[in-house]
Amino acid sequence: MRNQVLKMCERREVAEMIYMCADGTLTKRRLKILSVHRDSFIAYCYLRRAKRTFKVERVLSLWRVRHYESEAI
Repeated sequence: MRNQVLKMCERREVAEMIYMCADGTLTKRRLKILSVHRDSFIAYCYLRRAKRTFKVERVLSLWRVRHYESEAI
């Protein structure tokens, strides 16, 4: 999974992921990965509207967003 995170960071792509929080809850998040470290990465999380740190081991699925949709109609 770390290799996927690195690729997303290098390409500066918007991604979506399924993430398991420390308490076991699952969240789907849209993010832009800013930097990658050994066991974690920093990304701008569009759900929380802030920079967040995520653990690579808790990422269950990660894919790039091909078409970014605005929430406004």
